[in-house]
Amino acid sequence: MRPAEMLPAKLVIGVLTEEKGLLPGVAGALVDRFGPADMVSCWMPFSDTSYYEAEMGGPLFRRVFSFSRLVGQETLADIKGRTNALEDAFSINARRRVNIDPGLLLNARFLLATAKDHAHRVCIGKGIFADLTLVYRAGAFRPLPWTFPDYTEPLMIDFLTDVRRRYDALLHHTFKE
Repeated sequence: MRPAEMLPAKLVIGVLTEEKGLLPGVAGALVDRFGPADMVSCWMPFSDTSYYEAEMGGPLFRRVFSFSRLVGQETLADIKGRTNALEDAFSINARRRVNIDPGLLLNARFLLATAKDHAHRVCIGKGIFADLTLVYRAGAFRPLPWTFPDYTEPLMIDFLTDVRRRYDALLHHTFKE
């Protein structure tokens, strides 16, 4: 069997920070790199882990952006490299003030890019791994045993479900016969 053509994906990027005032600058930089955002979530508390607090302070909050332009699934490692560079640009004294997590949303799944290896992650090149974060089954996004806790929260699931509706409509419009 020959490889099938891969559908483009919806680029979704989460921004984690203690300093909400950084968001306009970060959002502008993301738009410069990835094009216009078509959806932006509300601020969501990030309180399920203290992992980032030593570096970034607290309390932490996440806001998620969905981008208008679809991207090739094979571009996720490059996108993660670009968002890592953006984290560095907003750092002070080698201390990150934002954590930027890019992901790809498709009708069947949501993937996040990470530099951290684990048994359930697949290397996609350039030291980056794809984390299968959510699967879409029986009409809803479903977490997996390893899904990051903040991605199981109703606000996040609702936002990603809305992004999926927009993505599905765009696919039907773009690929209709």
